[in-house]
Amino acid sequence: MIKWVKQWTMRDYIDSVIAIALIVLQVYLDLKMPDYMSQITVLVQSEGSQLSQIVENGAWMLACALGSMLSAMVTGYVVSLVSARFARETGRQLFDQVTRFSQEELHRFSTASLITRNTNDITQVQQFLAMGFQMLVKAPITAVWAVQKILNKSWQWSAATGIAVLVLLTGVSLIMWVVVPRFKLIQEAIDQLNRLMREHLTGMRVIRAFNAEAYQEAKFDQVNDELTKLQTFNQKMFAFMSPMMYLVMNGLALIIYWMGAHLIDQAAMVDKISLFGNMIVFSSYAMQVIMSFLMLAFIFMMVPRAQVSMNRINEVLEMPIKIKDGSQTTGLPGQAGKVEFKQVSFAYPDAKEPVLEDISFTALPGQTVAFIGATGSGKSTLIHLIPRFYDVTSGSVLVDGVDVRDYRLEDLYHKLGYVPQKTVLFNDRIDANIRFGQSQKPIDDDQVKRALSIAQASDFVAAMDDQEASVLSQGANNISGGQKQRLSIARAIAKDPEIFIFDDSFSALDYKTDANLRKELEEATGDSTKLIVAQRIGTIMHADLIIVLDQGKIVGQGKHQELLQTCPVYREIALSQLSEEELNHG
Repeated sequence: MIKWVKQWTMRDYIDSVIAIALIVLQVYLDLKMPDYMSQITVLVQSEGSQLSQIVENGAWMLACALGSMLSAMVTGYVVSLVSARFARETGRQLFDQVTRFSQEELHRFSTASLITRNTNDITQVQQFLAMGFQMLVKAPITAVWAVQKILNKSWQWSAATGIAVLVLLTGVSLIMWVVVPRFKLIQEAIDQLNRLMREHLTGMRVIRAFNAEAYQEAKFDQVNDELTKLQTFNQKMFAFMSPMMYLVMNGLALIIYWMGAHLIDQAAMVDKISLFGNMIVFSSYAMQVIMSFLMLAFIFMMVPRAQVSMNRINEVLEMPIKIKDGSQTTGLPGQAGKVEFKQVSFAYPDAKEPVLEDISFTALPGQTVAFIGATGSGKSTLIHLIPRFYDVTSGSVLVDGVDVRDYRLEDLYHKLGYVPQKTVLFNDRIDANIRFGQSQKPIDDDQVKRALSIAQASDFVAAMDDQEASVLSQGANNISGGQKQRLSIARAIAKDPEIFIFDDSFSALDYKTDANLRKELEEATGDSTKLIVAQRIGTIMHADLIIVLDQGKIVGQGKHQELLQTCPVYREIALSQLSEEELNHG
């Protein structure tokens, strides 16, 4: 929390000072009203008092009440501005931080947990700031001011008030001791609930296909019941707060009036009226003291929950970013589009064995370089090193003659057109999805149509009601898998990068569409380097260079016909898909 305060702007400090000043004014006015009440009580019981005197004191008392109300309203408005700015800025910082995460950092947090931290946790802290800030300032000021006003009254009344405060704080402390440890468990249960809900929504088709609704419901109910138990237990404990508060307050009032009755009965006649007025005033101040300590107790109960949420937020904000920006903005002259791996090895964090070992090859500008191998051979991991989803463990990856670790990430990404293995399209218009890569240069309508045509997507887009203006649903579930892949490829084409990276991006296409797309892609992007990960031999057999991977090592590289003769692994994969005749005359 203190770290956040250090990040305040001047406007936040000014608003906070205004809020504190208004809270002090509010406390002053609240504590002034019992004085006027005492004077009115004395005037009513005194002979010779005039109505104008009573009205005057009543008017001042009303003015104090209205002033206190107005101060409270303005304070609430100002504090809500500060807390809303906190939510906005913290949400922005979290979003910016997560967008800079590499795959290594992303694996430390689940998607559901990151969503919860950016929503529920921020809301918890925002609510604490909106309510807790006022109580945190008001409670100690009220307590000190009210105690100072009652100290010169009867010691019996003061002792009764002290005992009441002690009883109240003891009860609140016991409740806190029980419920505070459960706050973190509640947030973790919310994470689990969000994870299961997201899993259920994204896997709806699979769940229905396997008739697993009851199984998923049982998993959800288990977590939901656990969350319900935790929250219900805490709410039951909090339910004791209100009756305990009223019991202490009403009990204290009863004791004050009971003691006051004895004191008044024993006092001289001339002192009875004054003592009665003091009893009324003391009772009001005693209630203020009780309320101030009760507010402090509420703060102590709110702080742990807000602190748990703040710690969860800080876990993300303070996560060290492994992939850091370099300073290089351009490559070496005459090497645009060149990709080179020099003795690259890579192991995932905490893994005992490397995934890639001693990988070396060069992709020249304009070449098509393909990667093939069995599942788990390291194909996708290899090409993920180019956009720095991970950094190499040893060796170096060069783009345009410069190590990728030396580039500014923004400038490196401008050079790349990446088509992921799992298609990601956004809930937006088709043309907006195609223009997604226009951060470097604008993409006009003609370029969108050209990209769709090359990607063999023009026909099905033209058949849609609004054509390029048609809106894709979340996850693009209103189009087929092959159509998703073609739009994803069109997005990369529209960016017109130096280097294309296709991570098994043709797998959902039929053979004819695959062949037509690759032919038009080659004609339209002849100057660009194309790196293709594929499972199909037919997709890569015409590549300028084919690299065969097996258990993270290169076991062969060359052209199709050459590898058929020299690489057993390649030949085995090829013969499992095509006949000898198709391989030799494909």
